[in-house]
Amino acid sequence: MIVDTLIAGLELAAEMGWETWWALVLGFTIAGAVETFVSEETMSAVLGGDGLRALGLGTVFGAASSSCSFGAVATTKSLFKKGASPVASLAAFQFASTNLVIELGLVMWILLGWQFVLADYVAGLVLIALLAVTFKYVVPDSWFASARDHLRSAEGVRDPACGMEVDPTSDDVLALETEGGTEYFCSESCRDAYREQQRQSGATWRDRLLTRDGWRLASKNALGEWNMLWTDIVAGFLIAGLIGAFVPRAWWTTLFGVGAEGTFTWVLASAVIGVLIGVVTFVCSVGNVPFAVILWSNGIAFGGVMSFIFADLIVPTIDDAYRRYYGLRMAAVLFGSIFVTAVISGVIIHYLWSGIGLVPPQGEAGGTAPSGYTIYLNAAFSLLFLGQVYVGYWSESEAAEKGDARAG
Repeated sequence: MIVDTLIAGLELAAEMGWETWWALVLGFTIAGAVETFVSEETMSAVLGGDGLRALGLGTVFGAASSSCSFGAVATTKSLFKKGASPVASLAAFQFASTNLVIELGLVMWILLGWQFVLADYVAGLVLIALLAVTFKYVVPDSWFASARDHLRSAEGVRDPACGMEVDPTSDDVLALETEGGTEYFCSESCRDAYREQQRQSGATWRDRLLTRDGWRLASKNALGEWNMLWTDIVAGFLIAGLIGAFVPRAWWTTLFGVGAEGTFTWVLASAVIGVLIGVVTFVCSVGNVPFAVILWSNGIAFGGVMSFIFADLIVPTIDDAYRRYYGLRMAAVLFGSIFVTAVISGVIIHYLWSGIGLVPPQGEAGGTAPSGYTIYLNAAFSLLFLGQVYVGYWSESEAAEKGDARAG
């Protein structure tokens, strides 16, 4: 009995993975290309204000700078340290880079439907606006100044490619000698991407766009996205599949108060429970989508699905990173503000979508992509993925030799 249930859970996980493979490859391909042509220095230079322009640019840069939650927090930390405002960095960029990214939308479209994708972007903008108002008018400026001082005094060694903190003494960390000293990397893909970036440091984005070297770097950056996220994505599918198979519907019915549908209490409770579940079962924003399917299929309110997905930036490990970067007080501010705004955004989008008739029948899941084309899309994007692996690492020794020849 247990073995049969386990097999059923694994089959469900594999089915969701199969349905979303092409979308993940497409999303990471676009993210790798954007990372190649838009630098962190460019972003930090225009994110110093706290008005609508900085808020909008932070949102756009974040949505384009797709990353895992840990990578997004690390990049946000770097932008904030370099002078980006709390509104542009901690409110807009950090949230958008995990919850408004194309791969999340594609996976959500396939597994849940276009109504959820559109709701994610609208509710995400509502959440960013709420955070911006909170940071600008509620949290004292002196608290952010203290957080920036704490960050600058406590800054550790950072991977220059992905922005994540690394321990130089760890056996898993890779080192590279450069003209400016020794740099340390969390993975081989980050080290190779950094080496390629340095080799092309004098090239403009137009040069990169029109050369083989530029697209090789884009391939490396796409592979770097996979390197950061693949464990979270696999874990998300496995957790969703196993929970879907092992947890009886009666448990979910009790948890979500099925029978009280349509009441404000049910909507609010779903949003709060969604955030709490997101905190304790987090893998990443993309990996959360399969679990969101399980929640939606078992009675959570439409807005609760959004609140659940938005909770990826307040899980315990992320909260600990906030504490180390900005201090305990700012960590508490970030946790509390994101928790509350995730709940409010979920409630708002629930009633907004209900009012205009965009909430699908309760529990109905599945996107509008023609199912018969999945095998063809997966085949095509598998070839693209293999091409990225080939281009990303092909003639690596040749490129290194050219770099050494130029240095000589």
